[in-house]
Amino acid sequence: MRFLSPRFTLLSLSTCLVLASLSPPALPLSSVHDLLRSRGLPAGLVPREIKSYTLSDDGRLEVFLDGPCLAKFENRVFFDSVVKANLTYGSLIGVVGLSQEELFLWLPVKDIIVDDPNSGLILFDIGVAHKQLSLSLFEDPPDCKPQQGVLRSHVRKEKGSFEARR
Repeated sequence: MRFLSPRFTLLSLSTCLVLASLSPPALPLSSVHDLLRSRGLPAGLVPREIKSYTLSDDGRLEVFLDGPCLAKFENRVFFDSVVKANLTYGSLIGVVGLSQEELFLWLPVKDIIVDDPNSGLILFDIGVAHKQLSLSLFEDPPDCKPQQGVLRSHVRKEKGSFEARR
């Protein structure tokens, strides 16, 4: 068995480090919209007006907006100040902070899935139903506008508001 001298090993290690430093660095994705595209999802799933986002090693995505707002895809959608989901290729699972208006009701979006990009469809799981929409609705990030009156009526956070209406 032949052993390499410590001098040769140190030289090999330093050569590897120099070569690694010369290779181009991995470019960070400039926006959450680029991140979504790189994961097989359309950029327009989140509004244009975001402050920042974080993506953890285990795929937890958090998108931070300036405040709650309304946008429109096929129907109106409500984005909370923070939208969270588990991001995997082609899907956002366990979405929190996104609701969609259906027949005058605001229903939370639970999952967003693109099974087959060639189909041109995206699936929204809104709990009581699965809704298929055209991917073309989500090509560009929507403008999201604060609508204070509508937002208050859509989510009642005041404690005791139900009891007061009896």
